[in-house]
Amino acid sequence: MERLLQAPITLALLLSNLGVSLYAFTDPSLLRELSFRPHRIRTHREGYRFLTAGFVHASGTHLAFNMITFYFFGPLLEGILGIGAFLLLYFGSELAAHALTFAAHRDDPNYSAVGASGAISGVVFAFCVFFPLRNLYLFFALPIPAVLFAFGYVFGSIYAMGGDSRGGARGSVGDWIAHEAHVGGALAGVALTILLEPRSVQVFLESFRQLLG
Repeated sequence: MERLLQAPITLALLLSNLGVSLYAFTDPSLLRELSFRPHRIRTHREGYRFLTAGFVHASGTHLAFNMITFYFFGPLLEGILGIGAFLLLYFGSELAAHALTFAAHRDDPNYSAVGASGAISGVVFAFCVFFPLRNLYLFFALPIPAVLFAFGYVFGSIYAMGGDSRGGARGSVGDWIAHEAHVGGALAGVALTILLEPRSVQVFLESFRQLLG
């Protein structure tokens, strides 16, 4: 809890996600109203969905996975970047993630998605810029360098994005998870980190120099 008290923006975002998502679980109409629906954004000018969809989740498991991930990465990144830059990283990643999803599904009237995955992907990949070789513990047990985790995360999301073309139902109303958002958020997280903190490139390269020699 102490780490959250030292990271007020992370704490506020965690509480906001938990509060809105838990309330939406009791009111399915709210989930539909706040979800990311590209076709409605295009035809009804409901641009607010670019932000609101990041505060509702498909299930308790979906919410818990995102919030636990954010808890581990958010405070450290907020401390490194500062409040203003951290907010730009979080919401910039979310908007970029939804922009990619919008481009892919703007003509699909049945497509809906929810979740903070795009924003959190941006935070995770920002971490990887600063600490590419730090071990992350997959399933809390298996150590894996952050940069390998990042690439695995991207490729897994790209595979999931192809689900529709393989006859799957990923990203549809029955799924609610925008797999494109993971990729869009990750790319934005790296780009925004470099723009907000240019020294991060040197930190990233220095990590590999130390490894090689």
